[in-house]
Amino acid sequence: MRARLKEGVSNQTIIHSFNLIRGTWKYGKKLGYQSSDLEFPVLSLPKHRLRYLSLDEEQRLLKALDPKREGNGLSPYSERPEFMKSSMQDVYDLVVLLLDTGARYSEIANIGWSNIDLDERAIRLWRPKVRNESIIFMTDRVFAILNRRNQNRRCAYVFSNKKGHPRGYATQSIRKAYKRAGLNNCTVHTLRHTHATRLIQNGLSVYEVKEILGHTDIKTTMRYAHLERRDVSSRARDVINHLNSKVGKPDLKIV
Repeated sequence: MRARLKEGVSNQTIIHSFNLIRGTWKYGKKLGYQSSDLEFPVLSLPKHRLRYLSLDEEQRLLKALDPKREGNGLSPYSERPEFMKSSMQDVYDLVVLLLDTGARYSEIANIGWSNIDLDERAIRLWRPKVRNESIIFMTDRVFAILNRRNQNRRCAYVFSNKKGHPRGYATQSIRKAYKRAGLNNCTVHTLRHTHATRLIQNGLSVYEVKEILGHTDIKTTMRYAHLERRDVSSRARDVINHLNSKVGKPDLKIV
């Protein structure tokens, strides 16, 4: 568990992996496989402050992911093999899509072209974790990326591995980019938090964000509620200031 935390894996992912192991063991026992009696402990992990990227931090991250960047032992762009150029472009494009859709990593990394509608600028997003489907409309930069990739696609998936299969879980390049950009306490899930945070900071309610993120339970979305409350509080201040301006300034001199 400690090793996974050091790798930057989120608490929820660790719990999910642990539950998967426990479920596999119980299922094997149910099928009649010989197994010892085990009592699995309740896994409790420390809660951390919600981490999301500021606009400046996002720019630093994208600069660290720039497919044409120089330095760090990289050969000049014109001399790089095509597989390296393609791999670096994949990671950059993937991060932008995660930032602008708020989707889970697997939902974008493994998405097929059959779920992309460039005419409507829409992404039909199947969410295997909660087994529901959402329609996400593309931002301008997401549309530009998908349109470019569509013109050069070679298989049924937007992001694929060397065999033409879905990309799968391959996040080391993103973790390294965080480090190059000097961004601490960030995981792949930070991109999802960033999307949700920006929506709430710019006027969407937690209930609207729940639909965008594909949460089945509003309790999951409530982690962002403090941001909404802060916005409501600032708007309440502005309302009172506006009303106060109509009745004149009170005498606040200390007697």
